[in-house]
Amino acid sequence: MEEINNIEVVPCTESDYLKPLRVHYNQNGTKKSWDFMRTHDSSYSLFCPGYHNALSPFKAQLILPACVDLKHKPSLPVDSPSHNSGCYPDSPFNPLTPSVSVLIFNTTSHCFVLVKQFRPAVYMCEWERTKTQPPQSAEKNEEGAAEAAAPAPESQEGQSASEGENSSQWPPASAGVTYELCAGLVDKPNLSLEEIARQEVLEECGYDVPASKLKRITSYRSGVGVTGAKQTMFYAEVSDDNCVSAGGGEPREGELIEVVKVPLHEAMTFAYDERIPKTMGVIFSFIWFHNNMSPKYKISTNV
Repeated sequence: MEEINNIEVVPCTESDYLKPLRVHYNQNGTKKSWDFMRTHDSSYSLFCPGYHNALSPFKAQLILPACVDLKHKPSLPVDSPSHNSGCYPDSPFNPLTPSVSVLIFNTTSHCFVLVKQFRPAVYMCEWERTKTQPPQSAEKNEEGAAEAAAPAPESQEGQSASEGENSSQWPPASAGVTYELCAGLVDKPNLSLEEIARQEVLEECGYDVPASKLKRITSYRSGVGVTGAKQTMFYAEVSDDNCVSAGGGEPREGELIEVVKVPLHEAMTFAYDERIPKTMGVIFSFIWFHNNMSPKYKISTNV
């Protein structure tokens, strides 16, 4: 198994398993783009969003050009901080860049602090799923819902997928929203993992926690079939006294994040509820807390 040799890395211009795509969309008055990967069984987001100012609110106005040239730069203002964000080859970020995630527990309110955000790759997965579902019969849709449930026509690459289509044929924006741990890329070589994790907690969730107070849980490989990047997970205890802002991420970098609190006694129910879209990191970290930390607080995690 471990006798590996004759290794050669070449451009992947055609594959039965991977197809890079770029989706353009408007979200809350900001035009954004996101590169994602369609695989044989699902889609994985790979790169940071590019954006520039726009006037229209979020709507399913999607353009799906083939993203075969990773040197492509979306249309951004030159002075925009995202002009040199992780989307670009002159940035320290690449698909193999490691990342950090943080399980945050508020000891004042006994709740977990998660983030909630729109993920284009998740939305596109839902779009693909709805396209493959057969139209509902008119008998079950007395108010004309059958027409809205009809599969969306296949869009040609490089064309707006919403041209000539009724907006009701698209999943709602909520279909692309997921619950996640506070997380970020390790894109500052002069900072330790703990310091980067501290910055993410402050920017995304609004808590100012000393890096020395972060407890390392473990590290693991994520996206082993596509990127194989390494992520390190930390645990941070905060109190209401540590809250210095509302969080929400950095809007100038295209982030739009909602801070969400999950009560400790509802944690495991939340983790195993398949109706709630969440990352594996949320489930694993809640289980870790149940096994290692919950006895300290003498509160059931509802297992």
